[in-house]
Amino acid sequence: MPRWKAFFSQYLRWSSTVTQALMLAAITFCVVLPLCCHRLLYSYFFIKSMYLDSMSEEVLRESLDRGQDALRFWQSTSTAAASRFSDIAQHPELLVTVVTARRSEGRDFHYLLQVMRQLSGLLGGCGERRCAEVLVCDVESGPHENQDAKLLEGHFRVIRRSPLEQQRNRERVNTFEREKRDYVFCLRKGQELVKPKNMVVLEDDALPRGDFFAVVKNLLSRRFSLQTLYIKLYHPERLQRYWNPEPYRILEWVGLGLVGATALLLTFPYWNPCSFSFTLSASHLLFFTLYFMAAIELVGRHYLLEVRRLSPQLYAVSPATECCTPAMLFPGNASLRVAEYLDSSFCIKGNAKDMVLYHMARTIPGERSHSVEPNLITHIGAYSSVRANPPRPRLL
Repeated sequence: MPRWKAFFSQYLRWSSTVTQALMLAAITFCVVLPLCCHRLLYSYFFIKSMYLDSMSEEVLRESLDRGQDALRFWQSTSTAAASRFSDIAQHPELLVTVVTARRSEGRDFHYLLQVMRQLSGLLGGCGERRCAEVLVCDVESGPHENQDAKLLEGHFRVIRRSPLEQQRNRERVNTFEREKRDYVFCLRKGQELVKPKNMVVLEDDALPRGDFFAVVKNLLSRRFSLQTLYIKLYHPERLQRYWNPEPYRILEWVGLGLVGATALLLTFPYWNPCSFSFTLSASHLLFFTLYFMAAIELVGRHYLLEVRRLSPQLYAVSPATECCTPAMLFPGNASLRVAEYLDSSFCIKGNAKDMVLYHMARTIPGERSHSVEPNLITHIGAYSSVRANPPRPRLL
């Protein structure tokens, strides 16, 4: 018998585990997962050419509708009904500072009004004792007013630079340095005016999720928060994959693969509808570990993280990554240390404030930084207030 026939007859009959493994992998990765995941935005199987434009338009339309609803809400809400948010207590457990500037594009989306409406709803659900105090920090320095911040003046405490501070801030600097200086101003002003025990800084396009305050409270109750410079509450979904240089994710990835492989192989003696011949051997364990690792990565780690939203206790804390700063939690007096660190650096393209903070936390003895997963905010800012915008923003 020819060698090739002997090879096929020995290894590629159905009773062979090699054949079963090849068939299982082919059906999973070439048929089942592509059919199930081709509309999932953060999956490798997502078909951009078919769905990206329509999904981007839908998200923009929803954000526009939300923005217009928020505008009508704040225009129709009487100052007396919402003035309870403008009376800020001293030394609160938590201060939320929302940093905002006027946008030259996308003003109809009213990002700030969306965020403040969401915050007012979340604060209203806290009961008699307020979850946090809220400040709006308007850093607009151009000739035109930030109309959204102006609208909120009767409802929230809005802080701005004094004429003298504006005069000192006239120096022409690049966009990244300007953004950093505005951030430092809001950090220091919030600490100076309110003296909170902890501070969250949100950019005006960071829409808090429904469990925002419950998770922040839980994070502050954990021991690690006493020894951290900052906790990032957002990381771009497209960067949450396992296939990246973050070591802790590699460990998580391998661990999930091993758990899935072990559970499946232990199940086969009791439930095996396809008559597989796999056993709990080293080679079969290795195959199914790689099988589950590949499946999890291709479907998208983002969707696995969503399971953690079942409870604030399930949110994962890990070492912080570089990008980005739309939502940051500063425990204790960390906001003052952050302001000092940022002040000591000059920001340029490639070394914006998020990169400066990341490197400071890694190089200064005794400082640590963390990130929470899944995200506590949704980043709704399709149009940036500090960078050039595309004609029509897209999700990816």
